Amino acid sequence: MRVGDGGVSVPPVLQLNGVDKTYRRGDEQLHVLVDFDFTLDAGEFVVVTGPSGAGKSTLLHIAGGLDAPDSGTVAVAGQDVWSMSAGARAAFRRRNLGFVFQFFNLVPMLTAVENVSLPLVLDGMPARVADTRAEELLDRVGLGDRAGHRPAELSGGQMQRVAVARALVARPSIILADEPTGNLDSHSSIEVLDLLRSLSDEDGAAVVMVTHDRAAARYGSREVHVVDGRACPADVTAPALER
Repeated sequence: MRVGDGGVSVPPVLQLNGVDKTYRRGDEQLHVLVDFDFTLDAGEFVVVTGPSGAGKSTLLHIAGGLDAPDSGTVAVAGQDVWSMSAGARAAFRRRNLGFVFQFFNLVPMLTAVENVSLPLVLDGMPARVADTRAEELLDRVGLGDRAGHRPAELSGGQMQRVAVARALVARPSIILADEPTGNLDSHSSIEVLDLLRSLSDEDGAAVVMVTHDRAAARYGSREVHVVDGRACPADVTAPALER
């Protein structure tokens, strides 16, 4: 919890308390998250790092209402995400959370502007109004001249910027980015990282980015390093913690 103007305490926009998640693989139990606590304040850009299998993406999926925890609580804007019905949670997610994935997840047959406007159309906004909002965001990410192009006609960096614009279209308070530079060259990676950083610096959005790239951590205002399902010091790189 941070202190806002006038010394008033401002609750975090995202809070996980005591979250556990275990998957079964045959007879084996994989403890992916162990009594995990996490908070995110408005305007923060938190970079989550750690080795493969450490629980980074699981953390993001649970925080975003995509994967249920075995125990613990997840609150977004003060509301318990996992106490909602599936339909209510989906609607809440569309309006409060923006997602950026490694593999873009764009709809191949839709143009860039249609991909960006899609969440608004699904939420009942007239297509013409939604497209206007989408065009504004494509201009912001430097793709105003590519609004009518389909994903196959765009580079990897351009597709990821379309995905970022789509994540912003409903004006969410939280952006969750899962390996957003994993399929990009170094130049495109820097463009996307600069764009994500601008969302927290200029828009006051809270951003959580999961990445294998420790160099990307310098773009964040804070780093959370995950090893063996727990937050740990940033210099720990192998899953050697005791359970």
